[in-house]
Amino acid sequence: MTTQVGGTGVLGVLKGKKKGKVVGLRADMDALPIEEMSDVEFRSRTKGAMHACGHDTHVAMLLGAASILARHRDELRGTVKFFFQPAEEQGGRGGAEPMIEDGVMSNPRVDYVFGLHITNGLPSGSFGVKPGAVMAAPDMFWVKVIGKGGHGSAPEEGVDPIYVSAHVILALQGVAARMIAPVKPFVITIGSLHAGTKGNVIPDEASMEGTIRTFDGATRKKAKSLVRKVADSTCRAFGARCEVSFMEDAYPITYNDPKVTERVSGLLRRVRGAKVKAMEPILGGEDFSRFLERAPGTFYFLGTRNVAKGCVYPNHSSMFRVDEDVLKFGAASLAMLAMDFAGV
Repeated sequence: MTTQVGGTGVLGVLKGKKKGKVVGLRADMDALPIEEMSDVEFRSRTKGAMHACGHDTHVAMLLGAASILARHRDELRGTVKFFFQPAEEQGGRGGAEPMIEDGVMSNPRVDYVFGLHITNGLPSGSFGVKPGAVMAAPDMFWVKVIGKGGHGSAPEEGVDPIYVSAHVILALQGVAARMIAPVKPFVITIGSLHAGTKGNVIPDEASMEGTIRTFDGATRKKAKSLVRKVADSTCRAFGARCEVSFMEDAYPITYNDPKVTERVSGLLRRVRGAKVKAMEPILGGEDFSRFLERAPGTFYFLGTRNVAKGCVYPNHSSMFRVDEDVLKFGAASLAMLAMDFAGV
């Protein structure tokens, strides 16, 4: 049975012949606004959009798992739900929350939930697993610096928001360097800065967009407060004003249930030809975290780095490509987790 949920999401349901638990398996589907530069035969036909994070392979692996499980339906205990999810790259509410609101985690209630992500950070055929906090809470923020425009030849008559923005960017790095304990994983990045129209014109405003990444609630709250305080005080020091805002409904920390994850690691070691590696936490964010808030589970990784095949570019690169030989490991692992946990 399949149902459209969460806008453009799809829910598939496979009921086993015997009673058991309910397991959710998720694959995100969305692409990124990047022009594809790789030379694969299936390169994107849509200008300015490509699967630069492997989400197309996530769909392929989940379909493969569904095919395996359907062929073994007589042996399956319980129910498996297949979440084909949109909008993971969107941020904010993303695609998981709308699907949850449409009931994918209930009727029947999901007992365990699992997600898999391709990564160029691991060798091809290697699973990466970590209990506890595995991915960060990604908080996007915006700073508008409000100055006083004028002629480029007389900066003393105005308040240059570009100059002030440069100081704000440098000062914000001090949040990480001097205001957050070094034992706390934390990143702050300004990825966008826009201002002005001509070289001899001082504009009235400048705007920047950035992100902070944290692994615990206390650090997250402190960092957001410091961003506001540092930006405001720096602007005032140069006679400017600023407005700071954060994205609402940012993704939570992705937290893997330790007991479930220990069991997952053992099962993954049974996948013939694959290896299992303990991995460090990643400061990227994931809206799979929303599923993990509602049921215990694990979000794990599958390596695709293969120098011989040219699979050397990182996720989100215009040259990103996947070693397709690893897809069998992903499909097999998802099917194995569903069979095992549904049969509890």
